[in-house]
Amino acid sequence: MSNRLSKLGSNLFYAALAVFFIWLSLRHLNAEQWTKIQAALRSTKYVLILPVVGILLLSHWVRALRWRLLIGSLGHPVRRRDAFYAVMIGYLVNQGVPRLGEIMKCTLLGRKSGIAVEKLIGTILLERLFDACCLIVFFGLTLAIQPDLYDKLMTTFFASEPSAPATQDRGQVLWIVGLLLIGIGLFFWWKLRHWKIGQIKERLGRFQHQFIEGFRSIQRLQARGYFIFLTLIMWSCYLFGGYIGLLAFSDTQHLSLPVAFSILSAGSVGMIASPGGIGAYAYLIQQTMELYGIEEAASIAFGWLLWLVQTAVITVGGLASFPGIAPPKKQA
Repeated sequence: MSNRLSKLGSNLFYAALAVFFIWLSLRHLNAEQWTKIQAALRSTKYVLILPVVGILLLSHWVRALRWRLLIGSLGHPVRRRDAFYAVMIGYLVNQGVPRLGEIMKCTLLGRKSGIAVEKLIGTILLERLFDACCLIVFFGLTLAIQPDLYDKLMTTFFASEPSAPATQDRGQVLWIVGLLLIGIGLFFWWKLRHWKIGQIKERLGRFQHQFIEGFRSIQRLQARGYFIFLTLIMWSCYLFGGYIGLLAFSDTQHLSLPVAFSILSAGSVGMIASPGGIGAYAYLIQQTMELYGIEEAASIAFGWLLWLVQTAVITVGGLASFPGIAPPKKQA
């Protein structure tokens, strides 16, 4: 019963987080803004969405190939398509419940290929750590190729004399963030209040064991150059997917490739901040576009359209992947 309540509390927390970011993105929306959003959407070159979809699918396929390399280094080769199906289903489940998708894809692939789930989870931990390092590198590249971006960020978010509406908005946001932080604290207190020191040590030990198993996969990895190559391809797909998105919008088509670095950096954080990036992805993209002089309505339309395209690819691809990775039926 307590486990169910814990899961319910976790899901409610993430749902509240998503609602908060949706509110942040749409709080200034009125009839005039909505008219401008409709105009921006009508002028969009939707034909360019097709190559974006193709690039997104390619990035997911490349991620599956990279994960397959780590699994193979542990002495458990898996088929490419099985790894791809598992990756797509993991993305789909993460849309609703963060982290559950990682467990789900490891469980399904483990059942399909006969591999211990703990070992697969270890490879996922290593993969996420490696991607976090890549994201930090992209943050650095984004600032390096746009020397004026840092000043824009400081001016926008830390202005010395903000206007009255900006001050009011900032006050509302601070209040909500404060409530969220209190909620996070209460949530973890409620979740951990019945744990004993031994249970905490047991879970930490299990995590350490899984991480070590995953870390050993990179030590045993023979094709390290290929692993790096796949990583570059995957992040290039993310980058150029955002750039084609810029070209599809009439309000943003004049922006250059360096802006796509900003989109990738902000969007990656947004995908982490809330389940499936709902609300957070659109809000951070919106704020990023406004740094480049794009008006708010067009920025809202751009951010939400990019998020919808990615969500549609994951939803359709994830649902279509379930039959492909179903474990073989036992013969009577």
